[in-house]
Parts: sequence; structure tokens; C-alpha cells
Amino acid sequence: MNRSAMTASATLAGLLLAMPATAMSMANLPPEQMQGPVAYRTGGVGHDEAVAMQRESSRYPLTLEFVKHATPKDEYLANIDVTIRKADGGTEASLVSDGPFLLARLPAGKYQIVASDNGMTKTRDVVIAANKPERLVFDW
Repeated sequence: MNRSAMTASATLAGLLLAMPATAMSMANLPPEQMQGPVAYRTGGVGHDEAVAMQRESSRYPLTLEFVKHATPKDEYLANIDVTIRKADGGTEASLVSDGPFLLARLPAGKYQIVASDNGMTKTRDVVIAANKPERLVFDW
């Protein structure tokens, strides 16, 4: 077997080995949803789904993570009320995060993110730019 054929065979074998992991990761992802102009995924409950969401986050301009400081270790939060507003004040989406991760596909621009858990509200400003994913952690 010549060197080109060996290289092609090794590449094909590597792709075939990677396919089950990719397929498994996709199977663990919650479905993408739409609200107004915002496409988003929310979830991350359980180890497999959390790993899948973290892998998928690079494909979304904005990743939100929700955490509660606790002893002996921090805890992920779910059922967080989230509002995404344009900097000019218009609301893009108002939704509930089903898990500790919310991935949002937003057009470039300035936004204000408001997250509420049990009556406690946190606000963060973020600028979404092309090819520069942003990650915000809301911690209580």
C-alpha cells in the first residue's frame, strides 16, 4: 500500500471512530427552539447533556451559565427566567432556561441579559460580535 492510501485509510478510520462520539453528543442535545429572532437551546441537566451543551456552545454567539454558590461545591441551576434585550431597550426574547446552560444565536449587537432565580435578579451587558462567542456566568 502506498503512502497516500495509508494516509487516506488512517484518516477514514479516525473519522469513523469519531462519528459515534459526535452522534452521541448530538443525541444528548435538547432541541433548538425559536422565540422571535432568537434561536436557542437550553438544558444541561445530567452529565451527558451538560457535556453535549458545552461542546455545542462554540456554535452559538452567546452562552449563559447559571450557578449557585454552595458548600461543599457549587451547584448548577435550572428554571431561570431570562430576558434578552437589545441595548436600545427592545426585548428580543423572554424565556425560561430548563437547565444550567442557555445557548443563544443572536445577531451582532449590544444586549442586556436579565436572569432571575427565586426573586433575585442579575443583569449583564454583552456585545455580540461576528466570530467571537461570549460566555456569561450568572452566580447566586
